[in-house]
Amino acid sequence: LSDSIGGSFSTSSHRCHHKQKHCLPIPQCGTLSISPLLFHPHTKGSQIIMDTTQKVVKRQASFCNAITFSNRPIVIYEQIRLKITKKQCCWSGALRLGFTSKDPSRINPDTLPKYACPDLVSQSGFWAKALPEEFANEGNIIAFWVDKKGRVFYRVNDSAAMLFFSGVRTAEPLWALIDVYGLTRGVQLLDSELIPPDCLRPRSFTAIRRPSLRRDTEDTRLSVSLCDLNLQEDAFHVTATTCPIPQNSLNSQHSHLLPSQLESDLRFHHLRGPHVKILDDQTVARLEHAREERTLVFTSRPLRINETIFVKINKSNAVRTGTLSYGVTSCDPSALRPSDLPYNPESLVDRKEFWAICRVVVPLQSGDILGFMVNSDGELHLSHNGAGIGMQVCADCSQPLWMFFVLHGAIMQIRLLGSTILAERLGLSTPGSPTSTPNSPTVLCTGVSGPLLSTCGSGPLCSSISGTAPNSPSSLPESPISPSVSGPWGDECTICYENMVDTVIYSCGHMCLCYSCGLKLKKMSNACCPICRRAIKDIIKTYRST
Repeated sequence: LSDSIGGSFSTSSHRCHHKQKHCLPIPQCGTLSISPLLFHPHTKGSQIIMDTTQKVVKRQASFCNAITFSNRPIVIYEQIRLKITKKQCCWSGALRLGFTSKDPSRINPDTLPKYACPDLVSQSGFWAKALPEEFANEGNIIAFWVDKKGRVFYRVNDSAAMLFFSGVRTAEPLWALIDVYGLTRGVQLLDSELIPPDCLRPRSFTAIRRPSLRRDTEDTRLSVSLCDLNLQEDAFHVTATTCPIPQNSLNSQHSHLLPSQLESDLRFHHLRGPHVKILDDQTVARLEHAREERTLVFTSRPLRINETIFVKINKSNAVRTGTLSYGVTSCDPSALRPSDLPYNPESLVDRKEFWAICRVVVPLQSGDILGFMVNSDGELHLSHNGAGIGMQVCADCSQPLWMFFVLHGAIMQIRLLGSTILAERLGLSTPGSPTSTPNSPTVLCTGVSGPLLSTCGSGPLCSSISGTAPNSPSSLPESPISPSVSGPWGDECTICYENMVDTVIYSCGHMCLCYSCGLKLKKMSNACCPICRRAIKDIIKTYRST
């Protein structure tokens, strides 16, 4: 056998592969004695980074342009073994595996398409299929091989062999094809093994117990559906098709909404409501109870200043009403017990810690991406599919703040995609941007921190606070009871609802009190603004010019 890059077997030598008993001694389910299988050093996608050993590759950005090949032809029944070293949860779809009869050394890397499926498999001499997403977890070892009949099998870790697809032409040399796609960010080639047929007891994928086919991460597509193949259950018969790949178009859309690099250390906290389930390495939250009673989930760590958190709506139900609720709190989830989580999350504002809860008012559907960012002024900004919606609520960012979400209504499942400090990538509004104005959509906001004369959650102001920038004294909240009579001076005090607003709170700049209530509020311990909950340093009486 020749293992030189671009080398090929002679016709007579390759025919011997189908008759191992005459030409190639088969070890007893052991390691190959031929040269190690490596990645081809030159023919690879534009996003692939390869180490010096040619055994480890990583996709540096995006979700595609990561097709790789083996450096030599494979042997019939040779198991190509891969370890998934990196997973990136913000994409759909996973590793694509297969074979090609085209010598990679004769393929111009610049002509490689973005996707193995359907781009390469639509060409003669290429066969590939998508690995089910639930098997694409970090640390999993995937082995795949082709038999003398052109059937491709695979196994995950120590599982039994499963039929992958068929129809591969084995009358000519074959190279392994590996597309590091979507969820799969990095893989490592392990030593290949030559397994004789009597060591394998393959079974149809359709013979797997049905509970193992349940999708915990993406219920919108059947896990065993192929990108370009249709598996028949009767006799291992696979027919090639030209169906489009939903993940490709979906990922293309998401690639414009997400930065090229996302931090993946953010997870959901182990504390959760009893009617929600945490899945996929604590990155997915799924509604588990039809009554939607206690479905709170928290981030595993506090937010960082100017950090944008990306959340994907994995599954929604348009028949149901309601939307996603979210908020921030100074309460460490580790200090809570499941019994502390109420049926009505808005009752959390009665606790001594700071809690602020809002609802997403824009319509949401499966595949939407939300961005949440708390800036240095304590403003929580929201974006929807890359469009900045504006400031939603203010918080005291001098203390650690955890984010939380409440699944109810149409929102059945969400995924934490990751985070980044590059908030401007999504066009998220900042205090000086046009989206950070009182024209931002009205949201349901509730916040409390310590005793107040009138809590935000106890009056009609709770459902009518606009996204007012704290450093814009001229941006005033609308009157919660009556419409303004003649501009901002027509607003009533948000505490007594009797006197006119004539006082500015320092240092947040909100103008929402009469001077009498301002004096009383300032004298209270832990005095804070009724709008944004920031500490009150002073109050300034204002006068109307006549």
